[in-house]
Amino acid sequence: MVHDSMKQWQHGHDFSIHNETGERRTRYVLLLTACTMVAEIVAGSAYGSMALLADGWHMATHVAAFFITIFAYHYARKHSDNPAFSFGTGKVNVLGGFASAVALAVVALVMLVESAQRIIDPRAIHFNEAIVVAVIGLVVNIISAILLKEGHDHDHRHDHGHDHDHNLKAAYFHVLADALTSLLAIVALVSGKYLGWYWLDPMMGIVGAVIITRWSYGLLKQTSPILLDASIAQPSQQAIVKAIEKDPDSRVTDIHVWRVGANHYAAIIAVVSDHPQPAEHYKQLLRSFDMLAHVTVEVNPAPSRPVQAQP
Repeated sequence: MVHDSMKQWQHGHDFSIHNETGERRTRYVLLLTACTMVAEIVAGSAYGSMALLADGWHMATHVAAFFITIFAYHYARKHSDNPAFSFGTGKVNVLGGFASAVALAVVALVMLVESAQRIIDPRAIHFNEAIVVAVIGLVVNIISAILLKEGHDHDHRHDHGHDHDHNLKAAYFHVLADALTSLLAIVALVSGKYLGWYWLDPMMGIVGAVIITRWSYGLLKQTSPILLDASIAQPSQQAIVKAIEKDPDSRVTDIHVWRVGANHYAAIIAVVSDHPQPAEHYKQLLRSFDMLAHVTVEVNPAPSRPVQAQP
C-alpha cells in the first residue's frame, strides 16, 4: 500500500527533445549527402580534380556528423526512462550538437590548411567537370537545408516552450557549410575559367573556413554551458528568489538552477521561514516559471532568537 501511495509523488525525468520529423529528415539528408560524397570522390579521381576530391572527403566528415545526430536521437529516445540517468537523457541531444560543432571546427581547419597549401603550390583544375559537379552538390545541399529547416520549424510549431534542438541545429549548420563551400567553389571555378583568377579558389576556401569557424563557435557557446551545468541567467535567478520571498517571513538561503536538457531546468532551493510551510506551497509560488521542470525545496525553520533579559 505504501508503495502504491508513493506513485503519486513520483514524476518523470524525460527532458529530452522528441523531434521525430527532424530525425526522419536528417536520415534523408544523410542519404543525399552520402550519394553526393561518393559522386564527388569518384569524379575527382576520374578527372584528376583535387578540388572535387577534397570537397568529397570534406563531405565525408559531414556524413559522420549526421551519423552523430541520428545516434543522439536514437540514444536519447531509447534511454529516456533509464534510471541510470539522474535527470533523463535531455542532454544527449545537446552533446550531439557539441560533438558536431567540434567536427565543424575540424572541417574549417582542414579547409584553411588546404587553401593555404594551394596558394603556395597551385594545382591544375578541370574547370568544366568541376563546375558541373559543384552545381549538383549545391542543389543537393539546398534541398537538404530545406528539409532540415522544415524539420526545425515543425518542432517549434508543436512545442510552444521555445525548445532549441541543438542536435538538429548542428546538422543544419553542416548542410549550410556544405552549401557554402559548393557556392564558393562555383564562384572560384567560374572566375578561374573565364577571368583567369586562379588565386580565387584557395581564397574562397579561406573565407569559407572563417565563416564555418564562426558557426562552430556559436554552437559551442550555446551547448558548452548546458553540458557544464552552468547556472541560469542572473536576472532569471533573481526573479525566482523574488517570487519566493514575496511570501511573508520567507528567505532563500541557497539556490541552484541549472539545465537538465536543452530547455528544461532543475532547481534546488533552501528556504528559511519563521512560519514554515510545506514544500508544495513554495513550489506553487514558482508555477509561473514554465522552464522549471524539476524543483526540490528544502524548508528550514528560522533559528529562534534568544530572549533578552529585562533590566
